[in-house]
Amino acid sequence: MGPDLPRRLGAELVGSLLLTLFGAGAVVAALLHEGEVTYAGFGFVGLSFAVAIAIAVYAFGPVSGAHINPTVTLSLALTGRFSWKEAGPYVVAQLLGGVLAALLILGYVGAEATELGGVGLTELADGVGYEQGIVAEIVGTYILVLAIMAMAIDPRADASWGGWVIGFSVAAAVLVVGPVSGASLNLQRTLGPYVANTLAGGDTPWAQLPIYLVGPVIGGVLAVLSYDWLASPPEPEEPPPGQSPGGGE
Repeated sequence: MGPDLPRRLGAELVGSLLLTLFGAGAVVAALLHEGEVTYAGFGFVGLSFAVAIAIAVYAFGPVSGAHINPTVTLSLALTGRFSWKEAGPYVVAQLLGGVLAALLILGYVGAEATELGGVGLTELADGVGYEQGIVAEIVGTYILVLAIMAMAIDPRADASWGGWVIGFSVAAAVLVVGPVSGASLNLQRTLGPYVANTLAGGDTPWAQLPIYLVGPVIGGVLAVLSYDWLASPPEPEEPPPGQSPGGGE
């Protein structure tokens, strides 16, 4: 582990905090204003995610790679693009950022954040089965990680657009699978509100948590492998620690 690992972990924590704060926070805001999240509301939630992710990628990409998503870190590690030795600390920092973000939402909204929507937590829509939820998360995460591969990993890309393309890939996923699974695409985005909602005495669907681990990991790995096969990016040189850029919800 390089000597700057604490700084990179701090970047992952803050970037993850921003993602969940402005993603789950937008869900809570919609519920406060409308009492429900309509399909148009999903669009504004997606926009909030997109802006937060773009900011995190441009601010922290040069520092930590701006993975801000355990799926991104694990997908890059599984395909040899990121160190397994640092993957664990990265994931811990990301999960902690998600929890702190959800606690911040509770702090400025109060008990209504729990009463209205479980601090913006993700759960399956009524009538949606467990397997359907996993498929929805695979689909949503696939488009996210495909965008990351194209804009942040492939050396042929114009990285100056990376933050916005990655951010809006999440917005697109929210519009497509949000009404089915909540479009987490990111374990920390789900775990943070689950923890905060439970601490506040809310009813938390903990049995659904594996959906938001299994689906995103499968979708992320499929995206990396299919991009490598179809787009055939040049073999990268060995990156310095923390410099495999990413991003995510």
